Amino acid sequence: MSFAEQLTRLQAFLDADELHDEALDYVAAHGYLTALSICSEDVPEREWIDALFAEPPHYSDDAQREEIEGTLIQLKAHIARQLASDEEFELPCDLDLGEEPDDSDLRGWCIGFMEGVFLRESAWFETAEDEVSEMLLPIMVGSGLFDEQPEFADIAADANLMDDMIVQIPEALTALYLLCNAPDEKPAILKPRHH
Repeated sequence: MSFAEQLTRLQAFLDADELHDEALDYVAAHGYLTALSICSEDVPEREWIDALFAEPPHYSDDAQREEIEGTLIQLKAHIARQLASDEEFELPCDLDLGEEPDDSDLRGWCIGFMEGVFLRESAWFETAEDEVSEMLLPIMVGSGLFDEQPEFADIAADANLMDDMIVQIPEALTALYLLCNAPDEKPAILKPRHH
């Protein structure tokens, strides 16, 4: 099965109604894996997979569980390669919150990304807190999770400012990746993996 086919199956699984309410759908899972790929601290696979689903999903059998988890791990590696490349990072959704921000895929992606940040919040801010906060801002704005805070409410109330910030997300991701994965170290992709 090709990676594209695996992703299609993963998407159908994550977007199905029977998953736990707090489980991440495909677009949110992509955001979440993007954050995990950027984070300087490696989160154990079991931990981030379990957190993604909120509670263990009802797999039809072990083979399906292995396929879904395996595809998630491959997708995370794929995202890490994209971040490490020189090309602009592509989100799996439009860079637009649309008429109903709460229903937009971009909002879901940003929320998923923030979920990934929350898994290891201290690791994100231990180096260059101000720069990280600044680069996370477009994603935080997009997520709508912080709208009750005055400075976020002001941004959310200004559609043009919102749009200006949202389009900076791919650029911010690349900058965050470089900042959190110090250039003097080998990129995570080249480190041997121990299973």
